Amino acid sequence: MQKPEGTVYDVAVIGAGVCGAATARLLSRYDLRVVLAEREADVSFGTSKANSGIVHGGFHHGSSFLKTRLEVAGASMFDRLKDELGFPFERCGILVAAMHPDELPVIEHLREQGLANGVTNLESCSRERMLELEPKLAPEVCGGLYAPDGGIVEPYRYVFALVENARDNGTVLETGFDAVSARREGDHWVIGAADGRVLRARYAVNAAGLHADRVSAAFGAETFSIKPRKGEYFLLDRLAPGHPGRVVFPVPNSVSKGMLVIPTVEGTTLIGPTAEAVEDKGDLSTTAPQLERIVASARALIPSVSERDVITSFSGLRPTLHEDFFIAPSESVPALIHVAGIQSPGLTASPAIAEYVADLLSEQGLELAEKAGWNPRVEPPVRPRGLSPEARAALVEKDPAWGRIVCRCEEVSEAEIVEAIRHGHRTLDGIKFYTRAQMGRCQGGFCTYRILRILMRETGMSWEDVTKRGKGTEVLGGEL
Repeated sequence: MQKPEGTVYDVAVIGAGVCGAATARLLSRYDLRVVLAEREADVSFGTSKANSGIVHGGFHHGSSFLKTRLEVAGASMFDRLKDELGFPFERCGILVAAMHPDELPVIEHLREQGLANGVTNLESCSRERMLELEPKLAPEVCGGLYAPDGGIVEPYRYVFALVENARDNGTVLETGFDAVSARREGDHWVIGAADGRVLRARYAVNAAGLHADRVSAAFGAETFSIKPRKGEYFLLDRLAPGHPGRVVFPVPNSVSKGMLVIPTVEGTTLIGPTAEAVEDKGDLSTTAPQLERIVASARALIPSVSERDVITSFSGLRPTLHEDFFIAPSESVPALIHVAGIQSPGLTASPAIAEYVADLLSEQGLELAEKAGWNPRVEPPVRPRGLSPEARAALVEKDPAWGRIVCRCEEVSEAEIVEAIRHGHRTLDGIKFYTRAQMGRCQGGFCTYRILRILMRETGMSWEDVTKRGKGTEVLGGEL
């Protein structure tokens, strides 16, 4: 949905990660003009694309933290959201494995902490019970904690679905909008992008992730500094013998929840992350020494994890500010809500964060009147590989493109690539996150050329126009 130049929106949400997307989707429920502005070429391309994909169990932090209250509330919303939006989500359960007897008091502390947070079904487990719940655990396990309501989610598909639903309900999406300036003009903000575009809005929500400090400065609001913390991950093939049935945590330390073994909703296995303070907000490198460290940590939990099964590595940057989330109205300037320092469990908390932000906007004077005809649902993408042979044959009969396989590893058809493009995903990474093409064992070795050709055919792009993730990541250049 496009608005004429000069439109004054009711709310501009800056940042289209999990928090910004959830907020925009919730605000689309009301009779408001909402714009969602994202500095990257597609939504979820920042912190939200590279995280553990876990819906947490509500026991890692005490009840005094805002992030704990929002985590517990947000976790309870995912079944309804999955039903409405159709993204991959499963409550597979979470285990915290104690490998030494001296870790058992920490297990009991986590259980008591979770109960105090309102989580009612946490179970302290014996060694035998832990091995019953996850037979692949190391035989040295001596007990642990079981949180049956914990789960796994595909984070980018979650964000895509939130944004698609928001747009279906009238929200305007502006990608490539790097907010660098803001000034108050009468009763609204004039927000300027690096490329000269301007948005006008009565209220603004700063959900800019790693760049929330810079956006706050652009508004002349609070001064704070977001420090990136890098987490490296390694992905194992879907046939890896170390694939567990539940998320497996070690006993946490004072710095992080530790390095995990995570079954993804699509059947692969994720191991990691590390937790390393870095200065560069663009440092997404991975290293061989960290691979050795991550594999060793994962193997201590599940011995069948092997570096031979690694098919790719990646890293994500968490926007650390202080120990808790910073979600509050600005005390320096009017009509600005900060949603900053959202690291773990930010994904889990995101639907509750959206409600919290809406309440803050209401307290600041924004009228929230229910919109007639608001539709909470989107139609999930068709995935032929999950259909019966008869259903797949019917699709192919209707359109042969459903039968032309572009990505052999993940069995992604040409029709799915076309659907991704028609939903606005016009980079290789956007198509990858929407369809899973390029995510299999060969990591795009077979399908990238085919995706390039389809992208050019459907959009009119030239070779030089095609990018991995937006401007500056052009795939090809010069003469072929």
